[in-house]
Amino acid sequence: MHNGQSLDEETIIFTGTPKSQDVFELVKQYRGNPVSLPLIQVAELSEPTDELRLNACHTYDWLIFTSQSAVTAFGAKLERYGVSADSIPSKIAAIGTRTAAALEKIGFTVEFIPTIFSADVFVKEFKPSQNEPLRLLFLKGSIAGITIPEELPFEVDEWTVYSTEKATQNIGSLTKLLQQEKQKTVLFASPSAVEIFSKEIASQIGWSGYKIGAIGHVTERALVEAGATVHVRPNVYTLKDLVLELVK
Repeated sequence: MHNGQSLDEETIIFTGTPKSQDVFELVKQYRGNPVSLPLIQVAELSEPTDELRLNACHTYDWLIFTSQSAVTAFGAKLERYGVSADSIPSKIAAIGTRTAAALEKIGFTVEFIPTIFSADVFVKEFKPSQNEPLRLLFLKGSIAGITIPEELPFEVDEWTVYSTEKATQNIGSLTKLLQQEKQKTVLFASPSAVEIFSKEIASQIGWSGYKIGAIGHVTERALVEAGATVHVRPNVYTLKDLVLELVK
């Protein structure tokens, strides 16, 4: 605990795919009870063309990553086919410091991160200095939005490296937990988790009786459009900052 601040034994429910344990430990430091019940699950997509596509990465001026899941899937392909980060001279762009850290862990140097970790801000701020036409490769998930390929004024190829699906096994547990009397907050990190929650859980129990936290203005907008009230949204779009904002 710090400065006497506390979550006072509140249950903090994470609905996104867990990437690391440090944010759960942060909740515990502030006397909260973290619970991970992801509503989405991701898995690397493995295709016969993977090796060919890996060997073509060096032909792109920039590789763009918008999530840690994309980095994990890409890293698995590098290891499988014995390709090193050093053999890919492309510049690297990442949305978010966590995504950047994941890239650096597998040997890349990230040269661009937008000031706000969102695709709509990325396309506004991404302005490479080169005058010649650029070739970009967007490494994405199966339900990625169209903002980056549609709104960047460059040639953008797309490579779907992982799939995102509904984690049906957690819906019952999450519904039951929210029906209990204890204090709880549900944290959302993506519009896809909001959509599943709205259809599978809020349709049964409503949007009241618990607090809601959101990462990012896009996720917040999805919650509001679904009928929810967002109680907490940090200025910096990370789970750590969301937890710290909740503590306040």
